[in-house]
Amino acid sequence: MTGQRGFWDFEQRLEELSREGDPLEKLAATVDFEMFRPILLRALRRGRKRRGPGGRPPYDPVLKFKMLVLQALHGLSLAQTSYLVRDRLSWMRFCGLGPGDAVPDENTLWDFRETLIAAGALEKLFERLNAAIEQAGYPAMGGQIVDASIVEAPKQRNTKEERADIKAGRVPKAWQDKPHKLRQKDMDARWTLKRGRVRLDEDGREQEGLLIPAFGYKSHISIDRRHGLIRKMKVTDAAAHDGARLREGLIDPNNTASEVWADTAYRSKANEEYLERVGKVSRIHHKKPRGRPMPAPMARGNRTKSRIRAKVEHVFAEQKARMRLFIRTIGIKRAEAMITLADMAYNMKRWCWLERRGAPA
Repeated sequence: MTGQRGFWDFEQRLEELSREGDPLEKLAATVDFEMFRPILLRALRRGRKRRGPGGRPPYDPVLKFKMLVLQALHGLSLAQTSYLVRDRLSWMRFCGLGPGDAVPDENTLWDFRETLIAAGALEKLFERLNAAIEQAGYPAMGGQIVDASIVEAPKQRNTKEERADIKAGRVPKAWQDKPHKLRQKDMDARWTLKRGRVRLDEDGREQEGLLIPAFGYKSHISIDRRHGLIRKMKVTDAAAHDGARLREGLIDPNNTASEVWADTAYRSKANEEYLERVGKVSRIHHKKPRGRPMPAPMARGNRTKSRIRAKVEHVFAEQKARMRLFIRTIGIKRAEAMITLADMAYNMKRWCWLERRGAPA
């Protein structure tokens, strides 16, 4: 009969996890989460509710923020996150908890995230992380690559009339006296079309994939070419045009090189003039002339640009395939919070990878 496990048994198990290369231990060693405490405390002071006497003392805000990072890293619900922190020793250690310590539940995490959203704190947390990454020796270098990707949300089954009202910014009449139904309806997300998987023709040449409908939001990012870190971000509904977002804060003025890469969706006179005005050099793909084949030099230039621009696709692939990024909430403010946390979690992972690769360049 196995006896009850004691403290040293847990310590031995943690040592085993360390020897096998616990990624969360490496993350905690790379990212000093205490740097976020001042921002978190200011947000909590702004959203603090008057508490009565007695009751459980509040959980540490850095602990709750670490749990939101775990959620973003693994594409979990808040309930799953709380359960796994209680269940996994490596997650407990990352959060600074022991086997007998209390763990915030999903309602506590929800309230915490709502407080951060209301205080506008997530953008400040994103900026604080990037400042720390730069201070660690990874400034934005080599130019920047801009792109966007759809982040899907649960599909809304609305009538044609309801969709028309939503698009016009009106609450459909059938929902106005049903607050419970209205709370479950996402009036900010939009339908759009996205390319499916690339197909091969009979000769084995790549063809464009079919257009398929998608519902949700769009993540717009700018990464630096040298280190592949997300330096600027923006969230819109899925139907927003990619090109128009270039002039809405996606260009990083601190990048040490002037070149900007993007696909043909960003090629416009307004964008070219904007880049010239802010001292950047356009490396945006050229569009095929209407009704004529693309000139050979232009096609070669696009192929060269594609090899560089492909780096940004790796970011979206990581977030969607491994981090399982999906919008589980209602409304663009919460979607923005989910995507911002996913961008922060990606940069944290990337920072760890850069540290393992070697000294900053």
